Amino acid sequence: MRGVTGRLMLLDTASLYFRAYFGVPDSVRAPDGTPVNAVRGLLDFIDRLVKDHRPDELVACMDADWRPRWRVDLIPSYKAHRVAEARASGPDEEEVPDTLSPQVPVIEAVLDALGIARVGVAEYEADDVIGTFTGRARGPVDIVTGDRDLYQLVDDARGVRVLYPLKGVGTLQLTDEAWLREKYGVDGRGYADLATLRGDPSDGLPGVPGIGEKTAAKLLAEFGDLAGIVAAVDDPKAKLTPSQRRRLDEARPYLAVAPTVVKVAGDVPLPDVDTVLPRAPRDGATLEALAHRWGLGGSLQRLLTTLGAPPA
Repeated sequence: MRGVTGRLMLLDTASLYFRAYFGVPDSVRAPDGTPVNAVRGLLDFIDRLVKDHRPDELVACMDADWRPRWRVDLIPSYKAHRVAEARASGPDEEEVPDTLSPQVPVIEAVLDALGIARVGVAEYEADDVIGTFTGRARGPVDIVTGDRDLYQLVDDARGVRVLYPLKGVGTLQLTDEAWLREKYGVDGRGYADLATLRGDPSDGLPGVPGIGEKTAAKLLAEFGDLAGIVAAVDDPKAKLTPSQRRRLDEARPYLAVAPTVVKVAGDVPLPDVDTVLPRAPRDGATLEALAHRWGLGGSLQRLLTTLGAPPA
């Protein structure tokens, strides 16, 4: 990885192309009738993000493994409800709409031809790639995602914030520590502990029964972090109700492994990639062929114009 010193924008790419797929009508099609709504929608998203936020560097972070075995070994229910086909070797196949799957290779080919850095690492999710890039950055970081799990990376002191799409990417929730404290009662570092206690049905994380979001926030305010809460269970003077003490005690096996599953990895072996935002396509001939084959039209042209514009 080359040194990241300017404003770095990290895209949770799958999160964005899923939103594009469901947000753009599937009547948007290539000349042969193949739907390209996710492809064109993602290009429009990137165009708007670059235009509005002017990053110096940009990485499209990918899910090389959307359900890593090392997470499943700790919590078998992790994302289990989203498995379309379990595989003995390699990543399980995720349940994805039939007309979205064929668009993903097109998205990858277009990003590569544009020269936008695209990084996925075997046995890791995009979240982990994002976490590692964020940890290594020497300048401010904007993380664009529809996944609240990445709130744990928010850090005002380092200029790390999450841009959470509310409507397309034209309306973004700028998530900083003040917003997190107002909404959840925790800062970025506390969000992973909150998520561990609360659980997340969309990821197959059970949480601690009877400990919802508000109770989790109160416990974290009282005891500091998850380790402090677990220690309080063994302290008869700690301010826990009998029910809370019992539930937390019964959840010890879960609480022993869940933090490793919930926290994004910060030690992913990233490839050495050029993260600088391209001003011109890396492979113009290939990009032209892709544009013709898939009918990328105005979406691609607008992004090319935005990329070629002088920095603000």
